[in-house]
Amino acid sequence: MDNSRLDKIALITKLWPWLFLAALLAFFEVYAQISAHRSFLFNAYNLQSIGLAAAAPLLLAIGQTFVIITAGIDLSAGFVMGLAAVCVAQFTLFGSGSPWILIVSIPLTIVVCLIPGLVNGVLIAWLGVPAFIGTLGMYGVARGAGFLAAGSGMTVSVDNTGLAWLGAGWTPVVLTGVLLVIMHLLLSKTRFGQYTYAIGGNPQSAVRAGINVKRHLLVVYLIAAAFAAVGGIIYTARFAAGAANAGEPMLLDSIAAVVIGGASLFGGTGNVVGTLIGALIIAVIQFGLVFVDVNAFWQFIVVGIVIILSVLIDQYKDRLGGAQ
Repeated sequence: MDNSRLDKIALITKLWPWLFLAALLAFFEVYAQISAHRSFLFNAYNLQSIGLAAAAPLLLAIGQTFVIITAGIDLSAGFVMGLAAVCVAQFTLFGSGSPWILIVSIPLTIVVCLIPGLVNGVLIAWLGVPAFIGTLGMYGVARGAGFLAAGSGMTVSVDNTGLAWLGAGWTPVVLTGVLLVIMHLLLSKTRFGQYTYAIGGNPQSAVRAGINVKRHLLVVYLIAAAFAAVGGIIYTARFAAGAANAGEPMLLDSIAAVVIGGASLFGGTGNVVGTLIGALIIAVIQFGLVFVDVNAFWQFIVVGIVIILSVLIDQYKDRLGGAQ
């Protein structure tokens, strides 16, 4: 196979998440025009629904991106999000409805949720526990802590004008977008980002290069916990209730978004923009299938197929790189 053809194939495999997202949007747009004589894409309600559906999993996925680039994984993020959802609701209730209580309750919630991230980092970086096992253990701890914090019920209702504003309209989408831009710049334009890729590519070489790998991994897992906490806060703000299992269905979506976006589970590759595309693909599939009146359970099958496809493309891309 000549080099020009190899280059074209390599470009397609690199851009395939963008192409797949475009194909999805084109399909649903054509369907909407034919069946309902209206637009799917150029519709404010549809765009807001897709954005809101993508926001919370994307917040989890931003943290997962950093972890996965270092060749790790954080299985506890979903229930850390649930713990945050319950904690912010409980802390806010002390304020008797005052929006100013959020000045205390939101930072306090994030601090509480940094504890699982700290434990994950210590287990993995200092004690050598495999990331899968360490975060799986914290998965159970955070799950139990969330249900205990919720008290007798699974959810904690809260009525607070400040929190309601935080979850209203486009606010969660805008907040997620701002955080995404910040983390994109951190990963792509700073020494911290370079160290993250170096550790995922070859941790032994990173150590020889003078990178404090243990400290860096600790910070990475703290970032993952912080973003899970923000996801839980947004969840409570949107639904006026904190649920201990709020992030459970979003955990796999967050990992899927990172993988679909081009990150390798073996570490060393990935980026926040790719994670955004992966999250949008999942959100468009979920909303689009409901839009075309297909049983919602099909979304799990379709997303699963997309994950498998993304892994196969990633493996083919690696083989293609070796051939070049």
